[in-house]
Amino acid sequence: MTAQSGASFLLQISHGATPPAWQTVAGMRATKLAISGQAVAITNSASGGWRALLSGGGARSVTIGATGIFQGSAAEAQILGRALAGTLDRYQLIFADGHTLAGPFLVTRLDYTGDYNNERSYALTLESAGVLVWT
Repeated sequence: MTAQSGASFLLQISHGATPPAWQTVAGMRATKLAISGQAVAITNSASGGWRALLSGGGARSVTIGATGIFQGSAAEAQILGRALAGTLDRYQLIFADGHTLAGPFLVTRLDYTGDYNNERSYALTLESAGVLVWT
């Protein structure tokens, strides 16, 4: 994989159609992606004193964090609605090289802040809630 600009992440939310029609979350300044996995130990007397782990075992999860300037877009309004209702929606994260990571996510945190120079910003955290597809 070649070096990529950190500013080149693009977060989109689905309109709810099948196949998904994507709408870009505007005003993003920073995006973070974290992939986590739980280890399932299968260590036994034949492990020779070394911990052994089950390949493919445990739950995997992805957390997406984003911050940006609120612009009042339809995508931002849809995220606010999902956060208030506690409902899932489909999101996709697009990388600079064209790869995408898409699937169901839950808005687990949405913060709005107002600054002295009239800028209104947001911080958003999404937690994966099902199978994600990497293309």
